[in-house]
Amino acid sequence: MTVVREAVKATLRAQTIETPSWGYGNSGTRFKVFAQPGVPRTPWEKLEDAAKVHEYTGVAPKVSLHIPWDEVEDYAALAAYAEDHGLRLGAINANTFQDDAYKLGSVCHPDAHVRRRAVDHLLACVDIMDATGSSDLKLWFADGTNYPGQDDVSARQERLAESLATVYARLGENQRILLEYKFFEPAFYTTDVPDWGTAYAHCLKLGPKAQVVVDTGHHAPGTNIEFIVALLLREGRLGGFDFNSRFYADDDLMAGAADPFQLFRIMYEVIRGGGLAAETGIAFMLDQCHNIEAKVPAVIRSVMNVQEATAKALLVDHDALASAQRTGDVLAANAVLMDAYATDVRPLLREVREEAGLNADPVAAYAASGWSEKTAAERVGGEQAGWGA
Repeated sequence: MTVVREAVKATLRAQTIETPSWGYGNSGTRFKVFAQPGVPRTPWEKLEDAAKVHEYTGVAPKVSLHIPWDEVEDYAALAAYAEDHGLRLGAINANTFQDDAYKLGSVCHPDAHVRRRAVDHLLACVDIMDATGSSDLKLWFADGTNYPGQDDVSARQERLAESLATVYARLGENQRILLEYKFFEPAFYTTDVPDWGTAYAHCLKLGPKAQVVVDTGHHAPGTNIEFIVALLLREGRLGGFDFNSRFYADDDLMAGAADPFQLFRIMYEVIRGGGLAAETGIAFMLDQCHNIEAKVPAVIRSVMNVQEATAKALLVDHDALASAQRTGDVLAANAVLMDAYATDVRPLLREVREEAGLNADPVAAYAASGWSEKTAAERVGGEQAGWGA
């Protein structure tokens, strides 16, 4: 048991969770964005907040950028600033959904000039990757249609394939496309990348440097996300996660907040398929908007929730599970999973943090640091970062 415990602790120490720059900015519903004191005004200040998350959790050394929300004149300088704060710049997220030209789509738009505009933006994001040392270009497209007959569904898929191929050809040796899917919203009749199968098909056609991103909030109610994870992992096409929680649609709540059991099941399949191994390159990212809760502690809590789900999944007795599965003992097999899930892993994680020289309670440590009060006093004036909507 001691050997198993030490192996679990070693895996938890090696885990990394990427946080989103936009998670530190103002956000809200379709009706209202709620501002908070001390919210970053620049990408530089976002990195300062992200550094606090990493300081108190020890497992959040990477930060995703969103362009143009995180646009700066000198991206190499921004990468250096991140390094000075103990961070690295992670995925570059493209934005092809907040321009008036994209009302009828971006890379799938019927007008070639609009498609070229969108592709040029994606190519500019690859340039940013070159400057920052980022390896991942994360693509989510709001493209779709609202009414039957609005556009040719098949032709839109062809436009998408052509656009992706242009961007794929521009990738460097150690760069890749992470293609995200979403089954609806903002398009309500058809969505051009609505599911894992569509994303997977496009990635297969593009080549080995294209993989699928699973956003846990981008599925219809009742979808078995862990099955999708297992299949993509088996096929070598699982590129990463956007962790968040949802009750109804793409709610972007804190990871593990709505259905922690689902997060546990997902992480079990990741571990079962060897997905925690560094060579798989799977990016474990958060994609959340903290509308009514304080930003930094919410990100810290989300990181901790992913850690807890991972720890529980690591405690599954694989030998006992395999034995029950071979003999068709349904109840015993289910009990093995439930025993691991029912384990209180918080003492184990406190031990991992203390052994790493960290405070056992990251949320309490952050609250005692005075960072929230400091930023509220100093970040006065200017324009707070947000969605740019």
